Order: sequence, then structure tokens, then C-alpha cells
Amino acid sequence: MEALWITATLLVAIVGGWPVTAGLLKFAKSKTVRAVDAAEAADGPRPEDGALEVAEPFPAAAQPGVSTESEVSTEPEHGAEVLRGGLLIGVLERAAVAVAILAGQPVAIAYVVAIKGLGRYPELKDTPAASERFIIGTLASMLFSASVAVLAKALLL
Repeated sequence: MEALWITATLLVAIVGGWPVTAGLLKFAKSKTVRAVDAAEAADGPRPEDGALEVAEPFPAAAQPGVSTESEVSTEPEHGAEVLRGGLLIGVLERAAVAVAILAGQPVAIAYVVAIKGLGRYPELKDTPAASERFIIGTLASMLFSASVAVLAKALLL
């Protein structure tokens, strides 16, 4: 029975992490977040003062890598592939984190972070947008996987 719970935990941690991570990355690119960033950068009105409905200071077409609401572009700028293989890497990352926690070896998570960071460094050092996406995606993915594994270990195993 324990093997069944471990398998179910791994499936939830691995497969369930994709929509969570994708949702957070979509939220990070949302119009509301861009408006807050623009307001903070310009020392303009704060979002809590009701300034979220202000027009964007720059048209969406003038901002590199920003698409309008009607068009969603998943292609990177200038045809270069940025952070390719992220879906597969995320699946493997969540699997490694969940296995490390279920095996009682949480220190192995540090190896996962180190390997991922070193592997992505060449792509991240020149692209600030990719760096932000990398950090958000990694933290969301790892936190979800770790949470599922810790909950399963505490409640079921």
C-alpha cells in the first residue's frame, strides 16, 4: 500500500506542478503586473491607490517580448531559442525534488538547483527576462513538488 501512495504522490507532484508553474508565469506577464511595475518604475501612483486602470506608459508593440491580450506569442525574440526544454526539465526537477523528500534526503534538492542553475547560466546571463522566468518557474515548480511530497510523507507515509 505504501508503494501505491508513493507512486500517487510522485504523479501529483510531477504532473500537478505544470499547471501551477504555467499559471504563475502567466500571472507574472499579466497586464496588471506590468502596470504595477511601470507605476513603481516611474514613481507614479501606487496600485493600492486605484492606479491599476491607468494606460500603459509604453504601447505593447514598443515593449520587447510583450504581446497584447489578443495575441499570445510563445516565440522568443530574434528567432533565438530561449530556455528551450523547460517543460521536460521541469518534470525532471519536480520528480527529483519529490524523490529526495520521500527518500529522506532533502539535501539532494541543492544538487538539483545547482545543476539547473549551472546548465542555464549561459542563456540567463544575457537575458534578464529569461532570468526572471527561470527564477519564477523554478521556485514555483520546486515549492509545489516539495509541498506535495512533505504533505504525503506527513499524512500518508
